Amino acid sequence: MFVEKIKSEGLAHLSWVIGSDGKAAVIDPRRDCEVYAEIAARNGCRITHIFETHRNEDLLSGAAVLAERTGAAVLHGPNAAGDVVYADTARDGDEFEIGSALVRVLETPGHTDDSLSFAFYDPAFGEDAVGVFTGDALFVGDVGRTDFYPDRAREVAGLLYDSLQKLCALGDQAVIYPAHGAGSVCGNAMADREVSTIGYERRHNSRLRITDRDEFIEAKIAEHHRQPPYFRYMEAGNLEGASAAGASLRPAALNTADFLEAAGRATVLDVRSASAFLGAHLPGSIAIPEHMIASFAGWFLSPEDDLALVAEGPEQAGRAATALARIGYDRIRGFLAPSLAGWASAGQAFGSLRVVDTDEVKRRVESDADDWTLLDVRDDDEVEEGSVPGARHAYVGELPEALKELDNGRRYTVMCGSGSRATIAASLLLRDGFEHVDLYLGSFSAWSDKGLELET
Repeated sequence: MFVEKIKSEGLAHLSWVIGSDGKAAVIDPRRDCEVYAEIAARNGCRITHIFETHRNEDLLSGAAVLAERTGAAVLHGPNAAGDVVYADTARDGDEFEIGSALVRVLETPGHTDDSLSFAFYDPAFGEDAVGVFTGDALFVGDVGRTDFYPDRAREVAGLLYDSLQKLCALGDQAVIYPAHGAGSVCGNAMADREVSTIGYERRHNSRLRITDRDEFIEAKIAEHHRQPPYFRYMEAGNLEGASAAGASLRPAALNTADFLEAAGRATVLDVRSASAFLGAHLPGSIAIPEHMIASFAGWFLSPEDDLALVAEGPEQAGRAATALARIGYDRIRGFLAPSLAGWASAGQAFGSLRVVDTDEVKRRVESDADDWTLLDVRDDDEVEEGSVPGARHAYVGELPEALKELDNGRRYTVMCGSGSRATIAASLLLRDGFEHVDLYLGSFSAWSDKGLELET
């Protein structure tokens, strides 16, 4: 028997392949799914089953594509938010043989109504569960968010509590294999490890250590999670089944003239590093560094948008296109080649973004200038722990709406935790016509490291 992990960076999504004696099953496949067939073949197995732990909100499932390619049966939970047209329904207690391994279904609602976990056993070595694929019910160091049903907040938090007790009943020896790791938007406090055991989590997971059901419910409904607009697209797409990503993962190289034509009908997305954008960028472009696409593209882009990429080269453009395809953005017209060097050589306009240091921000704060605002784009929980005196808060993901309340005649210095999210925010201000914008490089980390005054 083997279990192999496939990690999708950025999303911190974890999918799994389990196999034995010539057969294999895939749990929560991503859209670009060639890797699963490769793993199965390497282990001398054929994929016979595809198990989905729940309807995903943060990525498109590859189950429909993989089923078409392999002939495998897809199993999904009951009570989905619609008809999952490419899957059959699995219910509590259903069992499936994957070679000599036995997979047993557990209904574990709470994160979503259709959440399933899949415990697996090796009958030749005893009756205890070897491990369990927990989806978004139980993570390493955390448990699933329960905010997708705001009208039923207490009910679904209670359902998750009950589901966690069912998982704990598998025994301390059972290894847990979750659907996400640290960095995912599906939890707040995941450990930077990707497997654990029921026993370890019972002792160390702060949510799992709550033994009173009402106390657990209160803790869960007090949590604050954000829901990017693209979640709604993912939910709909994961009922119908995504198409294969295909050619969208290999965007075309466009010279300056072709890029200009494409950009006239597209959103220009700069996926280079934050520092590269600060040095030189195309006017009107949105900066979302490659490693931040999964977290932030869904706040500012629609799946119907045509996209023209600014990247360091074809490799980065391909990685960015893959990250975009995993969350449903396929309309990529191409990427600028040879990036900014060719653009500037062709006499095209470009901009840069001034940066300021802590001493300059401190001077501005102390001067209390009437025409200047320090704009803090961190998340709420970060701001609650401390902020620069006088800063105005607007979360980066919600900035397009917040811009309607800002005076574009003022001067703005944008800050976040270290500078990356501030670069995204600054690009949005520039794109919206704000002319007096600079960026606090180092941002809150630099301010706090100097031991300067904080507001709490």
